[in-house]
Amino acid sequence: MRTLLFTAIFVASSLSAMNLIDEAKNSGLKPLPKDQKGVEEILKSNGIKASHFDLRKVELGKKLYFDPRLSKSGIISCNTCHNLGLGGADGVSTAIGNKWKENPHHLNSPTVYNAFLNNVQFWDGRAKNLADQAKGPIQSEPEMATPAKLAVEKISSLPEYVKEFKQIYGKSGVSFDNIADAIANFERTLITPSRFDAFLNGDEKALSNDEKKGLRLFIDKGCVACHNGVNLGGNMQPFQVAGKYKFSNLGDFKGDANGMVKTPTLRNVAETAPYFHNGAIWKLTDAIKEMGSVQLGINISNKDAESIETFLKSLTGVKPKIIYPQLPASTEKTPLPQF
Repeated sequence: MRTLLFTAIFVASSLSAMNLIDEAKNSGLKPLPKDQKGVEEILKSNGIKASHFDLRKVELGKKLYFDPRLSKSGIISCNTCHNLGLGGADGVSTAIGNKWKENPHHLNSPTVYNAFLNNVQFWDGRAKNLADQAKGPIQSEPEMATPAKLAVEKISSLPEYVKEFKQIYGKSGVSFDNIADAIANFERTLITPSRFDAFLNGDEKALSNDEKKGLRLFIDKGCVACHNGVNLGGNMQPFQVAGKYKFSNLGDFKGDANGMVKTPTLRNVAETAPYFHNGAIWKLTDAIKEMGSVQLGINISNKDAESIETFLKSLTGVKPKIIYPQLPASTEKTPLPQF
């Protein structure tokens, strides 16, 4: 009798897990791609244009990503605001840029991990791919403050870089487009598979029962309406649909021309506090409850918020191993830092 009871419970549990996997997929949730071929398929399905992937571009892009000389001051790199050791973000409410000034719109730095798979880039969605996005912060006065011409001049003053660009890009060599393209190719490799992906791929035991309960609440409460797809976000959605965001007056950001805002990815969300476009909420359960009020028009209890948080922590993925690169030495021709 005990054996039959155990078997019945096991079968019911397995069926429940499989049903939840199907329900998650039917709700629009998708696992991360397992390789660059899979990345390419997702990009094509989302209508995102990207250059030919090349491992040489990746290595060059990694150097550029960590090279602070791409900033006017010579002390700010891409990694400053998108720190790969801090969940791909910076851990502060608003990005700090040139001359140590806060972002004038009080915008929070989004994570760079898995960002290549977003449908759009920037909080207002103005860039369609990471190559276009990479050009923004480099040139932006409140961020790295380096005009495109100066960026090319800096990189062209370093023979090691010049040689690499010529080998990879041929006659076009060092150009601002190629600088951005190399950085984007490196960022394309920053994919973080998690236990949630294993679950979606059919491993019923990849999530604990508490995490499965949180996933079901995540679906049933309607969170998947905005946080869907391979990144559980990364698309444009209307904001303040059902109520007013309590910190809406912090900064002047109002979204794009239609009031649409890029939904942040929930991958590695437990590592990327503070939350929202202006980084006003530090506690994940508080962010969950605020989203329930602002977007869904519902009151999410502390208990349910904690359960959803338990699920969200399963989205913390395995980070690719990144070895800090040795950068080319400056030369007499390298433009001096400007403060």
